[in-house]
Amino acid sequence: MATLALFSTDDLSFPESLQEAVEHGEVFTRAWVVELILDLLGYTADEDLCDLSLVEPACGGGAFLTVIASRISASCRAHQRPLMDAIDAVRAFDLLSRNVEESRALVAATLQEEGWEPKDARKVATAWVKQGDYLLQPDAEHRADYVVGNPPYIRLEDVPDDRMAAYRRACSTMGGRADIYIGFYEVALRSLNRGGRLGFICADRWMRNQYGRRLRQLVTEHFSMDLALVMHEVDAFDDQVAAYPAITVISNGPQGAAVAADANRSFGAEQAGDFADWYAAGQQPTVTTDAYQAARMPHWFPEEDSWPAASPARLAVLEDLTERFRLLEDTETGTKVGIGIATGADKIFLTRDKDLVEEDRLLPMAMVRDTTSGRIDWDGTFLVNPWTAAGDLVALDAHPRLAAYFRKHGEALRKRYVAVKQPHRWYKTIDKVDHQLTRRQKLLFPDMKLRIHPVLDEGGAAGLYPHHNLYFIVSDVWDMRVLGGLLLSKVAEAFVEAYAVKMRGGTLRFQAQYLRKIRVPNPASISESDRDALAEAFAERDVEAATEAAMRVYGLAELPD
Repeated sequence: MATLALFSTDDLSFPESLQEAVEHGEVFTRAWVVELILDLLGYTADEDLCDLSLVEPACGGGAFLTVIASRISASCRAHQRPLMDAIDAVRAFDLLSRNVEESRALVAATLQEEGWEPKDARKVATAWVKQGDYLLQPDAEHRADYVVGNPPYIRLEDVPDDRMAAYRRACSTMGGRADIYIGFYEVALRSLNRGGRLGFICADRWMRNQYGRRLRQLVTEHFSMDLALVMHEVDAFDDQVAAYPAITVISNGPQGAAVAADANRSFGAEQAGDFADWYAAGQQPTVTTDAYQAARMPHWFPEEDSWPAASPARLAVLEDLTERFRLLEDTETGTKVGIGIATGADKIFLTRDKDLVEEDRLLPMAMVRDTTSGRIDWDGTFLVNPWTAAGDLVALDAHPRLAAYFRKHGEALRKRYVAVKQPHRWYKTIDKVDHQLTRRQKLLFPDMKLRIHPVLDEGGAAGLYPHHNLYFIVSDVWDMRVLGGLLLSKVAEAFVEAYAVKMRGGTLRFQAQYLRKIRVPNPASISESDRDALAEAFAERDVEAATEAAMRVYGLAELPD
């Protein structure tokens, strides 16, 4: 990785000593990793590289440029072209003058070792490597058939305010608490000529974190995600760093076939060559070795809010299911995913005292602890309910015991943000109560659990209203026992596991945003025997039987780990 100094004397005036003082750690990419990236891009000596343009956004000490120079040299020999024909073939940038000089020296030395005249080698090196801030260069300096490199990792809040403002103006994807490398992706992608390709080794957190959402949207809408090779355990850099790196290849064109791959700590130069050969051949759908595994998919995942993380084989299955089945939340079936009520003051609004206020102001509540057994075992918790069936706040003068109770706790209730914002509605809960939900059949999901854990609330007169630590699913069409069996299966859990944030100990978050990722068949397409099998598995809490039935319904032969 090249250093990104936080100041640059080309467009902001700061003393050199200050510039040097704010340098951030340089992490240099191993040569075999550079070779792999260039191979994956098809940037090889058999191509006439003099007629192609390559940009490296932050060249650092020249790790990429050394390999690039060697390939261009070989291409010139193969195509019988003088070295000076390649003078415009590469543009590399760095903010630090010492990195610029070091990179030029390495390029010149490499070309001279390849047998080119020293004078020509120096001219080419000088033309290739420029001092400047890539993110703030004129667009004309960016146009490229290839963009390669290892962009800097620096939190945007660590950048001085004036530079940060300039970056945000230049890069619309750098929202929130973004990393600098988000901007490098954006500028690089926008610079690609039609059919051009980007190859970065970079932290992969942008594929899932909130700060990467705008970048994911850009890729989803305008580019093709061709490869994600996860290399978290691979010794890819000269120094040991915890950077969660992945090689990504993205091209400027409609989304086509994509490859998901994962390498382990035994992945090195020899294995990288084998992987590049498999990738280029484009034939075998999967490959598994001691050092890596990979799977080809017809498309990359279509949504931009988050991309899944799983083994390549499982990602391929999830992509296939994404292609063939509808989302769980669906207007056609009237299926909705929601979260229970947030009160803003549980100690006041929740009670087990059934004589605390008027009987009609107590709403039976479903709590996480009620769902532990897999069935509803209500512990007697009520919501002190300030809402009418029409969705309005009750008139306190019509409920003297409720009024007395709320006024007793008036000071605490009025201090809440929701009350400060609406002081005349000081006794409201954060969320309204939807009284129809109590009587509806619904599946309840505890927020945090090691395994997916749907529990049926039958609704009706004995129905409960879910607390905010429970998520719920209701549907106009589904038999909730059949859907419960489907969601109890490891197939449904695989979707949540791929998208959800894992807590310590492997606990998963079964939040609405992750439950909505689950794909399900049309209820009418499920055979009677499979409906019965799913409902029975749900009733018996038999995960294996639910999974077996679900596999038939989804048309899966196996569910890879």
